[in-house]
Amino acid sequence: MTYTRSQKGMSIIGWLFVLALVAFFASTAFKMLPHYMDYMSLEKIITSVETEKGREITTVGDFYSYVNSGMTVNSIRDVKLEDILKVKIENNEFHAHLKYEKREPLIENLDLVANFDKEFRVRMP
Repeated sequence: MTYTRSQKGMSIIGWLFVLALVAFFASTAFKMLPHYMDYMSLEKIITSVETEKGREITTVGDFYSYVNSGMTVNSIRDVKLEDILKVKIENNEFHAHLKYEKREPLIENLDLVANFDKEFRVRMP
């Protein structure tokens, strides 16, 4: 005996569960994506010091000033440059260490954490 009215596909509860999962992952992505975009912008600013011919970047202060102006142009305001970037000069190269973490609240006392840590060797222009 076959039932012509048997269920085919997901129920409303199933669709709501799938929708909740999609919403959760979309919310997570939208919270973390700006931090990754800021990090990629910082990487590009730091590596562009090497190709910058118009400005004379020869000291650590000049390096910080250049990166700070790049952060202003890219609207990166939620981190303090002196806390996240350490620069020193060795063998006619800048050794820059970019290290920081960003936290976004997720649910109650659960946070999403992005930890960024990268070292750069940039030749002086």
